Amino acid sequence: MTVGFSHALLTVAEMGRADALAIACGVPGIALMEAAGAAVAVAIRTRWQTRPLLVLCGPGNNGGDGFVAARLLADAGWPVRLFLLGEGAALKGDAALAAARWTGPVEPLVAVLDGEGLEGEPLVVDALFGAGLSRPLDGVALAVVRAVTARRLTVVAVDVPSGVDGDTGAVLGGAFRAALTVTFFRRKPGHLLLPGRAQCGRVESVEIGLPATVLDEIQPAAAANHPALWLSHWPEPRLDGHKYQRGHVLIGGGGHMTGAARLAALAALRVGAGMVTIACPPEARLVYALAAAALLVEPVEGADAFAALLGGGRRNAVLLGPGNGVSPELRQRVLTVLKAGLPAVLDADALTAFATDPEPLFQALNGGCLLTPHDGEVARLFPDEAALTGKPARARAAAARSGAVVLLKGADTVIAAPDGRLVINHNAPPELATAGSGDVLAGLAAGLIAQGLPAFEAAAAAAWLHGAAARSLGPGLIADDLPGALPPLLKWLRGPGRLERDQYDQAAGP
Repeated sequence: MTVGFSHALLTVAEMGRADALAIACGVPGIALMEAAGAAVAVAIRTRWQTRPLLVLCGPGNNGGDGFVAARLLADAGWPVRLFLLGEGAALKGDAALAAARWTGPVEPLVAVLDGEGLEGEPLVVDALFGAGLSRPLDGVALAVVRAVTARRLTVVAVDVPSGVDGDTGAVLGGAFRAALTVTFFRRKPGHLLLPGRAQCGRVESVEIGLPATVLDEIQPAAAANHPALWLSHWPEPRLDGHKYQRGHVLIGGGGHMTGAARLAALAALRVGAGMVTIACPPEARLVYALAAAALLVEPVEGADAFAALLGGGRRNAVLLGPGNGVSPELRQRVLTVLKAGLPAVLDADALTAFATDPEPLFQALNGGCLLTPHDGEVARLFPDEAALTGKPARARAAAARSGAVVLLKGADTVIAAPDGRLVINHNAPPELATAGSGDVLAGLAAGLIAQGLPAFEAAAAAAWLHGAAARSLGPGLIADDLPGALPPLLKWLRGPGRLERDQYDQAAGP
């Protein structure tokens, strides 16, 4: 998958480089700042009627954006008070130019806390630090954040709510909780990653005059998950096709926790796999056979019987882990599948089975395989990588270490490839935190890999479908509902128009 630049995410450093490249191409920095401040002013006037406005400006370019927004809103008749962290004489470059164009009073930031500074339900514009913060908030800035939060005032954040790390989404000491965040050119990972995503409110990304060609130089490797990133790989059924051409998934089923494999199998079928077989202990055969008439069930005992199912090229994707139980037999099954060269989705117990000795797994894995851990499983399987700061860093390091694609689960699922590509999925609703949900996700990925999608694209598509299906169901969903919610989404994906897909993404975004 080539990361589409329209959905690219830029790190704080990459955004700084984009600004520098634009200025080197002849775009004045003050023009970018004027455009950014104007975008904030327009966003505010579009959403709110005239009301008292407190603009909180910091000592850098984020503060310069705030000076511009304050000037334009005051010119439009809004009652504006502007507060500055630090001394005006210390402002430099474009921020100093923007401040010089503001003709109103400049009050010290601490004055926000005095007397009636926060009375009267004012709208607060946070232009203190944005993504430029590299240390925890403290002092008067932190006191103002706490005071504004305690009063539940409406906040509009410029770029990123001050206190949120733009790269990781971490909250540094404290952070504003914004109703709206206006960012520029492209979003940052911190807009989509928790807990930062919860601090951002609605995120509006606006163009401010940076030429798109700067992305050709930067070559961003991260993107927000979107169908445009993987639809070119989508398996379209052929009129002259048959079930054997649509892939055959083999799923290892446990003898006691049978629901996990059944959910995964139904998801694989619904997403388009031509056939799905569950290999299970003989005593559990009837339970699996009653799950759905379309499922095939193979009772197996012992390693040789399972290995026999892998021969002849009849199965082209294997899912192991859901409901299997951690055992030496499961560990051996995983290695047998990998030795056979089959694409594998390894989830849950199939990962934990290697927690005490992961090296044989890493040596057997390849880029056609997908690991679907949560953070706890990453900590067991990748203890060194788990210590890294930020979900993207952990996922990328785990993918590089294992040589497989890694889907690090959560409300902010991150998918990383060994070559450094990364996608952040942001459409998962909180209702997905329910038993069996992860088994459905694993089944979706296995079903797509069986149909020919590369592991990275399959993981991204599965995560998106998983979230979109849950959104379509809403409150009260259980994991059993998810496979049945897929047909309308699949029909829509095959329907007309990229524009409609972009509109859906906006509706289903953060």
